Amino acid sequence: MSQLDDTFSGTKDVADALRFNEDALADWMSDNVEGHSGTLSIRQFKGGQSNPTYKIEAGGNSYVLRRKPPGKLLPSAHAVDREFRVMKALGENGFPVPRMHGLCEDPDVIGTAFYVMDFVDGRIFWDPYLPDVEAAQRAAIYDAMNETLASLHAFDPARIGLGDYGKPDAYIPRQIARWSKQYKASETRAIPAMDRLIAWLPEAAPEQDRSSIVHGDFRLDNMIFHPAEPKVIAVLDWELSTLGDPLADFTYQLMQWRTPKEMRNGFLGADLAALNIPNEAAYVDAYCRRTGRDNLPKLDFYFAYNLFRLAAIVQGVYHRSTLGNASNAKAKEYGAMVEPMADYAWTFAERMDG
Repeated sequence: MSQLDDTFSGTKDVADALRFNEDALADWMSDNVEGHSGTLSIRQFKGGQSNPTYKIEAGGNSYVLRRKPPGKLLPSAHAVDREFRVMKALGENGFPVPRMHGLCEDPDVIGTAFYVMDFVDGRIFWDPYLPDVEAAQRAAIYDAMNETLASLHAFDPARIGLGDYGKPDAYIPRQIARWSKQYKASETRAIPAMDRLIAWLPEAAPEQDRSSIVHGDFRLDNMIFHPAEPKVIAVLDWELSTLGDPLADFTYQLMQWRTPKEMRNGFLGADLAALNIPNEAAYVDAYCRRTGRDNLPKLDFYFAYNLFRLAAIVQGVYHRSTLGNASNAKAKEYGAMVEPMADYAWTFAERMDG
């Protein structure tokens, strides 16, 4: 098992700051989860930096509980109600997500809003280099990811009851404004490149040519693969999902190919042919073929935007760690990642201007 897989896979004892009233949860599950019975056994998943996530075993069944973290939170963050809604709608229309059981927005039950869904047994790959997977299967795993995202972008939101899930147009300008505000709310020190990006991005944003459901954090470790096959059986972590620009969604994942190994464990400079992982051009071609596009315009802008957005998200994780309510033990290390991400984002902005 790779170091990343070892760090993030599996469960651990629930952190003291993230404990809750287990009897109250048991009572709620008896009333809201069909077939629930037995005493609860609760563990916390190691992975995840935003909404604390727990594995619950009871009566021979396994569930997942995902909740807002305790403490003071940034506005509009940790929207577990939106996660529940989008997964329920997509699951009812054949998209691979866990079966949803119930949403509780009453903070008196366990202290914050939460939902319960089925536990999906499969493989989660935390290391994008897939060191524990046979080389012959790696290309198929990435192709399955590509196909899954293209299928998400093909849904008509109105047809599946998500027509009001967000504003479909002007997605990137709204995201720039949102993450600029969120970043400033969680800022712990001045980072010049972030300030330059906050000023530059709104003026450089391209026109949006399509609208779709966007996941917002589509990457390898946010999905569960079949135990033996290169098949996506569940996409997780829909906190940032909304309606918007599918190219922003796709290019967020495509950053994997444009970032160095020391940043997000990226592929830049790696021998992808030897690893049997598709190169950027092949991955883009596959997405374009599946979505009826000829090409992807203004990639440098999208990389600058996505790195800025990611830096703002990481800053939020770090800020929560200083308050003691981040769910990942490595959250405090994230503070050192923000400035290099911002500096790298600015190189794409300069390239576009040039």
